[in-house]
Formats: sequence, structure tokens, C-alpha cells
Amino acid sequence: MRLLVAALASELQAFPEELPGFDRLVTGPGKLKAAYGLTRALDATAYEEIIVVGTAGGVDPALPGGVYEITAAIQHDVQDLDGVIGQHVSLPPRVATGRDGLVIATGDSFVDDVAVVERIRGLGGVLVDMETYAYVWVADQFDVPIRVLRAISDTAQDGATTVWDETVAACSVQLREQIRDEYGV
Repeated sequence: MRLLVAALASELQAFPEELPGFDRLVTGPGKLKAAYGLTRALDATAYEEIIVVGTAGGVDPALPGGVYEITAAIQHDVQDLDGVIGQHVSLPPRVATGRDGLVIATGDSFVDDVAVVERIRGLGGVLVDMETYAYVWVADQFDVPIRVLRAISDTAQDGATTVWDETVAACSVQLREQIRDEYGV
């Protein structure tokens, strides 16, 4: 059995309620809710794989819209005791999925600011979201393989919150097609 995970139900709106071979989990937005929800699910049931789907802001203007596999996640909203942005005092600076793809920067706020986008680019992030780092870290703690598929919903700059509300349905359709193509369900 696999676990299909999203932060928000709206990101799964194009998916049927029941998907053969998959349990479904909606954690809520942000790193804490993501970590808590996934930890509870993995503590209750053994899964062969976790597949995370959802939206992400694009911070590379050359990157076209679409669905992207994530190879690693960093945190853009933490700093260590020396003030180094992206370094947590006790967590690794980068967590990896073991798959080829893009680097996503995770933080607990919706990014719609040019200055924050520049900081994320400086850290090596190509996409931005609010959960991936937590999902990958928790999966690693339970030694469960994880895939993260993110559909670009906006450019993470001024007005991104309005654009996200308008594009989440289209992103969900793209993610549903990707799962259908790759898993046959």
C-alpha cells in the first residue's frame, strides 16, 4: 500500500476519493502540520512508498509551468546560532528523496515577495512550498521511500496568493494525470 499525501484537500480535488492501492492523507499546511500528520500516519501503518502531491511557487523565471519531481528540500526560513540562513540548529541543511529532480525551499509562510524569492534562489531553491522539507525528513526517520511531485501554481512574487487560488484546480488536474500515467490508477 502507498500513501498519497497533500497539504490541502484542494490540491487533491481532481483525484477520486478512493484510489486503488493508495491511502490518502491531508495534513494541513506548514511544516508542523506536515510533520505531525505524516508521523501519525506512518506510526499507524507501514507503507511501501509515500507520494506527495501539491502546488509550489516557481522561483526560477526560466522554469516553465508543469509538474516536477523533487530531489531535495532545504529550509529558507531558519537560521543557526551564527545567523546562517538556511541552517537549522539541529536539523540537516538539506534532506533528499533519492530521486532526480529539482530542489525545493520550504518555509512556514506563503512566499509572494521578490526579496524572499531572491534569498531562496541564493540558497539553491528552484521551487518553494510550505511542507516538503518536513515530509522528507519524517519519511527518512521511518525509512520509507518518498516521492514529491509539485505543480507550479505561481511565481512566488507579488500577487501569488491570488494566483494560487485561481490555479490550484488546474494543478490538481496535472498531478492527477501524472499519478495516472505513472501508477496506472
